Amino acid sequence: MNATPENASIARIGEVLRDHQSFVLISHVRPDGDAIGSQLALGFSLMAAGKSVRLINEDGLPDNLAFMSGSDKIELPPAEPLDVEVAIALDTAAKPRLGDNALHAASKAKIWLNIDHHKSNPSYGDLNFIDSSSPATGQILYQIITQLDLPLPAETRDAIYVAVSTDTGSFQYPSTTAKTYEMAADLIHRGLNVGTLNSQTYDNHPYRRVELMRALLNTLELSADGLVANWELRDQTRIDLALLPEDSEGLIDIIRAIRGVQLAVFFEELEGGKIRVSMRSKDKRLDVCRIALEFGGGGHALAAGIRMTGPLEEAKALVLAAIRRHIEAAGL
Repeated sequence: MNATPENASIARIGEVLRDHQSFVLISHVRPDGDAIGSQLALGFSLMAAGKSVRLINEDGLPDNLAFMSGSDKIELPPAEPLDVEVAIALDTAAKPRLGDNALHAASKAKIWLNIDHHKSNPSYGDLNFIDSSSPATGQILYQIITQLDLPLPAETRDAIYVAVSTDTGSFQYPSTTAKTYEMAADLIHRGLNVGTLNSQTYDNHPYRRVELMRALLNTLELSADGLVANWELRDQTRIDLALLPEDSEGLIDIIRAIRGVQLAVFFEELEGGKIRVSMRSKDKRLDVCRIALEFGGGGHALAAGIRMTGPLEEAKALVLAAIRRHIEAAGL
């Protein structure tokens, strides 16, 4: 087995950004705040430096992130490959998660940069910067942009904040570090409006999201020992409520917050019979990335995901059984 390539230095990344003129920035399918925020943050920094930049995502811009300044630059992949020198994958643990259409659009790129914070990332770029100790890819980009003295326009400033805030549970998760707060303070010094951005991020949900919450609560199950909580979203519920993929973003934290629960699981039926599994752990002894890897998934020690074949009942039984084995191995 080949060893995972070492990270490129920030200086080397700076050479690539300086020496090339055209870039395409891509993030993972079903993008969240860190994915879109990272694209906007680095994208607008490069644009301010006079570079030609395209921002593409397989699934486009989620409705819940349309408030972000500059988000209208996020586009679906064009049918023909883009004439760009450099492709930059952001916040994407495995290259296939960029999506077939996005990969095709970036296929002419001569150099691939891979910047991410998922510990399961195999370093699939020509140059890689993977920091699993960082709570968000947005924080890595803040480090890169400030160390290279790249432009930090308002769009970049706000996008970094949203990226990091959403991936840290609004600065609550254990991954949040002193550097995270120092970064946030610096962004405020640069003119960030905390109240407005937080309100747009967390207090601006469509009514159907509340209906979804009600439907999910009706499926809630708690293990006999109270350590595991799970709920499920059926495809029919998605149709009945006219849900968008982003409507479920962050809802798993509701059951993760139950007193005594150490691991929360969200099972979701997708079109085509696939099952999406999201897991959140509150105990470092329960590494959900290790559980996810058993099923071809990945992520972080305390937050990971899987896409697996259905039906939901079978996928659920397999995942819960694996969770139980890890609980017993941890002596909980």
